[in-house]
Amino acid sequence: MKHILFVCIHNSGRSQMARAQGTVTAESDGTIPSEQVNPVVVEAMGERDIHIGNTRPKFLTPEMIERADRVITMGCSVEDACSGLFVPAEDWRLEDPAGKPVDQVREIRNEIEARVGAF
Repeated sequence: MKHILFVCIHNSGRSQMARAQGTVTAESDGTIPSEQVNPVVVEAMGERDIHIGNTRPKFLTPEMIERADRVITMGCSVEDACSGLFVPAEDWRLEDPAGKPVDQVREIRNEIEARVGAF
């Protein structure tokens, strides 16, 4: 099974949703991690019976990149903020769920779910 590293700036939304899908061995990290996972993201994932409320955002390290078979950035294509772009990576260009209502977060979750399901 491949080890996929999902990277977004704050590791509080998109990368947490991708990691939680469970269809691959996955890890999620951020370049400027938040204090907590976005509560609306926790709610949207809970609707899928995936509970990530106790998950904490983590800081991206070189070791995490080294052990990954594939790195996917989650729309953080700002080179100064997303060091995951300095290694071969695929950017999914997903909308940031921060500040969005749960119905818009569901759309982002569904898109991530479909893309991860393709693995």
